[in-house]
Amino acid sequence: MAKKVTKTQLTALEQQRDHIVTELNNLRQELRTEIEFDDVDDVASDLVERDKMQALIFTLERKLDDIEHAIQQVQVTGYGVCEMCGKEIDPERLEIFPETTHCVDCKRIVERRAAASRVD
Repeated sequence: MAKKVTKTQLTALEQQRDHIVTELNNLRQELRTEIEFDDVDDVASDLVERDKMQALIFTLERKLDDIEHAIQQVQVTGYGVCEMCGKEIDPERLEIFPETTHCVDCKRIVERRAAASRVD
């Protein structure tokens, strides 16, 4: 019952991946800039901005991993099919999160497991 991925859907995922790769490269390049130690207030501000940039880079890297995983899953289960339960993923969910490979119920299970493993 695998849903056939359309060329448009795959292209959209690939474009999103390319956009994130470009954004990551730009952020990493900006992160490499030197901090000038002339003014303590400026240094503190620069360090806060660098922390924000690093957090954004981490978030984008996770999103990129999700997109690449979704592109790979297209070959295995088809687009819009939950890789855990095999049910069709709600089209509205795919519209919001085109990189998702889990239905809402299975995503909750995955998140609970991840949270539980962080607690242990």
